[in-house]
Amino acid sequence: MTINDFFQYTLDHPANVVFYFCLIPFAALLAGWMEREEGHLPPWNYLYSTLVYLVAVPAILSLAFTVYKWLFERGSILNANLLVQVLPLASMLLTFYIVKRQVRIEALPGFNRLGGLVMMIAGALAIMWFIERVRIVVFSYMPIQYLLLIFLVLLFLIRFGWRRMAK
Repeated sequence: MTINDFFQYTLDHPANVVFYFCLIPFAALLAGWMEREEGHLPPWNYLYSTLVYLVAVPAILSLAFTVYKWLFERGSILNANLLVQVLPLASMLLTFYIVKRQVRIEALPGFNRLGGLVMMIAGALAIMWFIERVRIVVFSYMPIQYLLLIFLVLLFLIRFGWRRMAK
């Protein structure tokens, strides 16, 4: 499956994408209504953390894809796919707003790792952008499985290198 195949799937089945990104903020609202003042206690804080991750990871990848389209392919913002590029970000912002009203974000388990994930993704994209700009490798024409493999290897190397430097 290539990225174009994935986008074609989202265009063919938009209800699935809309349902997913509308369900998460609704679940956060429902959890806030049910728990009242216990959002910082288990199991509610784990539920909120799961909801944040379920919406934040696709939104981060959507943002990374948008940056890729602008930097690598010189795409126009007017050609943005709303289901893939805008809806995940809007859902993430809405979910963060709802969760932040219920509980302190810092109190959620594992939330400090999300910032590190964003930095690692940004670093991997910067490395891939540099490699393509100096024309060592052209990522635009690679099948998605090879592109994801390269991306994951870069994430692993960045994490490994960061831990080695921190010691």
